[in-house]
Amino acid sequence: MQPEPIVYVVDDDDAVRQSLEFLFKTAGIATRAFESGKAFLEVLPRIKSGCIVTDVRMPGVTGIDLLRRVKELNLDVPVIVITGHGDIALAVEAMKIGALDFLEKPFDDDLLLASVKSALNQDAGKAKYKAELAEINDKLAALSNRERQVLEGLVAGNANKVIAFDLGISPRTVEIYRANLMTKMSANSLSDLVRMAMTAGILGDTGKGER
Repeated sequence: MQPEPIVYVVDDDDAVRQSLEFLFKTAGIATRAFESGKAFLEVLPRIKSGCIVTDVRMPGVTGIDLLRRVKELNLDVPVIVITGHGDIALAVEAMKIGALDFLEKPFDDDLLLASVKSALNQDAGKAKYKAELAEINDKLAALSNRERQVLEGLVAGNANKVIAFDLGISPRTVEIYRANLMTKMSANSLSDLVRMAMTAGILGDTGKGER
C-alpha cells in the first residue's frame, strides 16, 4: 500500500502559505508547509514521493535553488513553481531545470489544484511502477541460473524445443523449468511472465533459434 501523498508547500509569505494549506486540506490533500527554502532543504533528502509547490522568489534559498537541489539528489518528485508578476524569465528557467508547471500570482485555485492533482497522479504512477519492479526483481533473484536461461529463451519467443536445443537439455526438462518459473514469478500465463521479464529489462536473445 502506497503512503498518502503529501504536498510540500514552501513560501516565505505567511498569508500565501496559510492560504495554500487551507486550499489543499479542504481538497482532502495532506500538506506540510515550510516558511523558507532553507527549512525545506533539511527534509528534502528524505522525501521520496508527493509534490512540491514552491515560490520562486524567497530570501536565502530560492525556488530555483530548491529545483537544482532536487535534481542534484536525483529525486523523482514533481515541482510546481509559483511566480510573481514579471517573473516569466525565472519561470522559464525553472521549467528548464525540471519544474513540472508554473503559475503566476494571483493564481486561480482550481488551476493550482488541477496541476497538483495531475502531479500527484503522475507521482503515484511512478511509485506503483517502482514497487512492481522491485517485486519482480526480488522474484528474479530467486531463480536458478537454468531457470533464468529458460526465461530468457521464452522472452526471445523461442519454442520449448528450441530452448532445449540451445541449452543441451530435453524439451521435457524445459517444461519442468517453465512450470517452476510460473510458480516462482507468480505468473498466471506466459504473457504475464514475458511482461514481467520485459519490465525488468530482460529482452532475451531474439537472434537465436527458429520462431
